[in-house]
Amino acid sequence: MILSRLPLLIGLALALPATSLAAEFTAKELADARALQARILTLDSHLDTPSNFERPDFDIHKDYSGNGISQVDLPRMQRGLLDGGFWVVYTGQGDRQPATLVADRDAGLMRLLAIHTTVAANRDTFELARTAADAARIKAAGKRVVYISMENASPLEQDPTLLSYYHRAGLSMLSITHTKNNGFGDSGTDKAEWNGLSPAGRALVENATRMGIVIDQSHAADAVFDDLVKLLPVPFVLSHTSAKAVYDHPRNIDDARLRQLAAKGGVIQVNAYGGYLIDTHASAERKAAENALEQGLGGWRGMTMASGVELAAGMARLDHEHPVTKATEDDYFQHLEHILNVVGPDHVGIGMDWDGGGGLVGHDDITNLPRITAWLLRKGYTEQQIANIWGGNVLRVMEQVQAHAKAQAGS
Repeated sequence: MILSRLPLLIGLALALPATSLAAEFTAKELADARALQARILTLDSHLDTPSNFERPDFDIHKDYSGNGISQVDLPRMQRGLLDGGFWVVYTGQGDRQPATLVADRDAGLMRLLAIHTTVAANRDTFELARTAADAARIKAAGKRVVYISMENASPLEQDPTLLSYYHRAGLSMLSITHTKNNGFGDSGTDKAEWNGLSPAGRALVENATRMGIVIDQSHAADAVFDDLVKLLPVPFVLSHTSAKAVYDHPRNIDDARLRQLAAKGGVIQVNAYGGYLIDTHASAERKAAENALEQGLGGWRGMTMASGVELAAGMARLDHEHPVTKATEDDYFQHLEHILNVVGPDHVGIGMDWDGGGGLVGHDDITNLPRITAWLLRKGYTEQQIANIWGGNVLRVMEQVQAHAKAQAGS
C-alpha cells in the first residue's frame, strides 16, 4: 500500500457495525428522497472503483457488502440510486526517475484499458459518456453512466502527448497531482517545489482546455488553485475536496478560494474521506499495523476480492487494539452545509471518494446516498437545486469547457 493513499481506511467505516447515524429521518423523508433521486441524475465525481477492475475475481454484478475492499458495485448502485459518475485512472506518485515515469505511463494506460474492458463486457448495464448530454440519455436507457477522469497526471509526464490519446479514449476530467509533487505542479500535502504549476503543468492545462477536458484541482496546492484562476478561460472543479474552515487540513480549501471558484463558475464536489473531515488521531502504531495487515494479505494491489472479508475483520480487530476517531455523517454534513452557505447550491456537488478511502460511520458504501438527499430536502433545497448538486453542476462545467474548446477550434 502507498500510505499516502490510505486505501485501508475504507476499513475504518466497514470494519465495525454502524453505531448511530447523523440524522434520524422519518420513513416518509427517506421515501421522498428516494423518489426524488430516482427522477434526477445522481452522479459522483470521484469513483476509484477501477482499482478493483484489475483484480481477477472482481465481478461488478456481485454485491460485495461487508467486503473491506469494495464500496461500489452494480447491486449497491441500484439500491443507492447512483446513476454513475467519473471512474478514475489513478496512479500513485513515484520517485519521478525515468524508469518510474515509464512505469507510471504504463500503469495509467492499463487502468484506462481496464475501464474500457469493463464497460465493453457489461454494455447492457454501463455506457461510456463523453458529453454532458450523454448522461441523461444513458440513464433513460436504463444503464449506468461512465465518465473517465485521471487523478494525478503522472502517467503523462514521460510523454505529455499521450493526453490526446486519453482524450480520444474518453478522458473528460484531469487533475494535476496526488499527495506528492510531480513534474506538473505542487501537491497540497508536499513541500512547495514549483510554487504552483510548473511550465510543463501550464502547457498540460492549456492543452487539456483546448481539447475540452475539465481541470480538477483536488489534491493540488493552493498555489496551483491560484494559477488555475488566472490561467483558465473556463471554470474548473474540485472533484473531491472539503472545507478548511471546518477542518484545517492542507488538502481542504479555504472560504476565500471557494468564493473565487464560484465567481469563475466552478464547482466543489464535497469529499467524505475521514482524514480530511476530522482529526482521526491515527497513531504511528495504528498506521504500521494497517500496513502489516495489508502486506500479510498480499499488498493492496495484490489482494483478491476473496481477501476483502479478512481485511474487514482485521480492521475491526485494529479498531480495538489501536482505536481511532471516525468521521460520521454529522461531520460530512457540517462540511457540506458550510460550503453551501459560502458559495450556494449552484457551485456544490458530491465526490465522496468511494473505493479510495471515503466512507463514514453508518454510511460506509453507496447504499445510503438517499440520506444525503433527505438532508438536502430537510434543509429546504428545491428539486432543481438538489439535481444540480447531484450532477447538474459538474455537467454544466463540462458543457462550458467543451463548448469553449469547440469554439476555439472553429475560430
